[in-house]
Amino acid sequence: MRHFLSLLDYSSQALTAVLDRADGLRLLWQQGQMPQSLQHKQVGLWFLGQGFRNRLAFEIGAKAMGAVVSYIPGELGIHEPLEDVGHYLRNWYSLLVVRAKNHADLRFLAESARIPVINARTDFSHPCEVMGDLQFIRQRRGTLNGLKVVFMGEVTNLCMSWFEAAARFPIEVTQIAPEAYLAPPELLTTLNAGAVGRINTGTNLDAALEDANLIYTDCWHKTSDPAEAQMIRRLFLPYQISTAHLARLGEDGLFLPCPPVTRGQEVSAEAMQSPLCLNYEAKDYLLHAQNAILEMVIG
Repeated sequence: MRHFLSLLDYSSQALTAVLDRADGLRLLWQQGQMPQSLQHKQVGLWFLGQGFRNRLAFEIGAKAMGAVVSYIPGELGIHEPLEDVGHYLRNWYSLLVVRAKNHADLRFLAESARIPVINARTDFSHPCEVMGDLQFIRQRRGTLNGLKVVFMGEVTNLCMSWFEAAARFPIEVTQIAPEAYLAPPELLTTLNAGAVGRINTGTNLDAALEDANLIYTDCWHKTSDPAEAQMIRRLFLPYQISTAHLARLGEDGLFLPCPPVTRGQEVSAEAMQSPLCLNYEAKDYLLHAQNAILEMVIG
């Protein structure tokens, strides 16, 4: 049974094969010759929240490869025990694509469903999003070797998947944030122990940008408490990515602020207008990377 729950579940070679296949599928998409590799397959999309990019890319991609796609209502594990739900769903579906709040629930569902499950985002990780970005970056640079990423933000699901990417690919990822929002040292020790690349943390944005190729941002921590929101703004505003930061990357640099982007918080409005900001182009690759993952788990 092949699930796609974490980049760490796969070897460097297996993930590279996914990127290679994604490149091929992108070409076939452009030629209007998509393979019908999901024909007669039933794909269930179970998505918590309002995010639309991954959901639409999975739906369009699966249908283009011949699958029958339907949506599963409700929130994971709220109304019925997950072990029951998993058994019911495996009667009808060939695979599930799930966006869940709790990563442990997703893994438990994967164990009980006994059909492939793809992680479309949890509170812990966001592997499909990062695979799409890696495919775009590799196409743009020609290689991932030596890529140096500055991840500006707290330890979010995206940050974790970038850490996992550095564990599997020859890239260096440095998380930059205020001290209290950095990944714990024991996590870095564990991930770096067998990593192909390198994972770092720090509080000095200027120093991290000295030889960086890519700046990647995530949104600020969300809170309904006005006092906490004011504290977060005070701590994170000095790290807002501006055009001055982007100028330090050079002409071959890339800026990929993860959507939804909040101008005036993690990025300045001017930075979003920079020619180095290739967000829209990068998200084209999300569909193709996800298509390759769909093929892999069902093959």
